[in-house]
Amino acid sequence: MSYRKPGVVDGVDYEPMKEPRYAEIATFMRAPLATSLAGVDIGLIGVPTDLGVTNRPGARHGPREIRNQSSLMRAFNLGMKFNPYDVCRIADLGDVRFSGRYDLEKQTAEIADYFREVHRAGIIPVTAGGDHSITFPIFQAIAANGPIGMVHIDAHCDTWGDLYGSKFTHGAPFRLAVEHGLLDPKRTIQIGIRGGQNLMDGVNFSLDHGMRVVFMEDFAAMGVDKVIEEARRVVGDGPTYISFDVDGLDPVYAPGTGTPEVGGISTVDAMRLLHGLRGLNLIGGDVVEVSPPFDQTGNTALVGATMMFEILCLIADRHWGAGATNGR
Repeated sequence: MSYRKPGVVDGVDYEPMKEPRYAEIATFMRAPLATSLAGVDIGLIGVPTDLGVTNRPGARHGPREIRNQSSLMRAFNLGMKFNPYDVCRIADLGDVRFSGRYDLEKQTAEIADYFREVHRAGIIPVTAGGDHSITFPIFQAIAANGPIGMVHIDAHCDTWGDLYGSKFTHGAPFRLAVEHGLLDPKRTIQIGIRGGQNLMDGVNFSLDHGMRVVFMEDFAAMGVDKVIEEARRVVGDGPTYISFDVDGLDPVYAPGTGTPEVGGISTVDAMRLLHGLRGLNLIGGDVVEVSPPFDQTGNTALVGATMMFEILCLIADRHWGAGATNGR
């Protein structure tokens, strides 16, 4: 059986969401663990690598700890008044496996190969990183037929060029995506950008290519509702991806990350922002840069799991819930 559907298992009623949250194997959101790609609508995937970081490591441990903390998630989303498990089949697909643990280029290619297989199976991916370098190969898989739009929440634009001899770092995924025709910069909004810069290369690339950059000062001045309006205007009705770097949040909420920047978004505003994206044509999303070794309380991973759940709900609602418009 590829998908362990809630119901009667071995003659006993079984519903993972109602089991004790400290029991059984930890999976994302306590969803069933898939043994194949058959019969799955939304796949929850871990990408445990941080070879692309430029300073503090640890995001390779993100997927495991997000799984642990996601046992605190429940089925019904109060903010959206919606239960995604009622409308579609959601499963944990496990982690991307790597044959080259110390080869960033090889890992990038293997991530792309994995997500191509997921995409061919008709599964929409919601991913836990790992560092932000993972998003470029995900785009290579899901945007191969044409450029997509993006809502990007982050402290950094991640549009730098080569860093320390590599173009595949966590500071470069969206420059690569634009250069490879995978990301439409004019349908891209970057929210929460802040902090000092040694080089303006990344910010200039974003602005020069038509990305809408909402610096943190703009976010504070505009307020969440105006930022939501702007995000919806920028991405429009086309296929859109949400990429959520936890360093977009203020480090008081998410200290366990590789490149923290003081003065970021609050968790309340982040959830309001995500809820405001309801109805967009979402084709995937990720939460990246959770580095558990820098937050032994587990709170950053809990924040990551919460944002991952919100993205999951947005996708389920758009494609299978009340907001469904594409007949899936």
